[in-house]
Amino acid sequence: MESYKQEFIEFMVECDVLKFGDFTLKSGRKSPFFMNAGAYITGIQLKKLGQYYAKAIHENFGDDFDVLFGPAYKGIPLSVATSIAYSELYGKEIRYCSNRKEFKDHGDTGILLGYKIKDGDRVIIIEDVTTSGKSIEETFPIIKAQGNVEIKGLIVSLNRMERSLSTNSGALEELHSKYGFPVNAIVSMEDVVECLYNKECKGRVIIDDNLKEAIDAYYKEYGIR
Repeated sequence: MESYKQEFIEFMVECDVLKFGDFTLKSGRKSPFFMNAGAYITGIQLKKLGQYYAKAIHENFGDDFDVLFGPAYKGIPLSVATSIAYSELYGKEIRYCSNRKEFKDHGDTGILLGYKIKDGDRVIIIEDVTTSGKSIEETFPIIKAQGNVEIKGLIVSLNRMERSLSTNSGALEELHSKYGFPVNAIVSMEDVVECLYNKECKGRVIIDDNLKEAIDAYYKEYGIR
């Protein structure tokens, strides 16, 4: 596992973004883990988060893109922080763009916030985590409506590696199949378990035998088949 991936997993735990216990998801599933990107709340945390995203984007997509599109609302700070980090780490100026939930008819008008996408732009969509793909269903037509725009791919922070509510495929795999662009994550839950199982992180063992058993049981029922 690349060092930045291990560092990112420990970073999620340190920021209380990745939690373990008993959680009821929006889908109704009972999960032994939960991720909340809204827990990144400080400048230092957002700076580091942008750096991890930038490294994953560079590894998976290279520099072959112009714009980072972050779907409202959580995608807005992600696109801004990662654009800054990409410039600092790789010397490439990346524009950020997000959508508004409501159309604005005065001042800075339109549905877009930040850079206004146009013909010829190459876009990477950036999100925290994707379970249902609903935000992509909403933003994909917005992006494509701006002109001859090429979507190079989607990057999320965590691949939960569980099947969708309607098929035996995972959410990321479904998005790739439906829209055709590549989909990647900084880390997967498989990476998380490899990094944290019976190993000390910040002075304590995060995933012990009991929690590992609960995670295995969850994936036996809901994992990608």
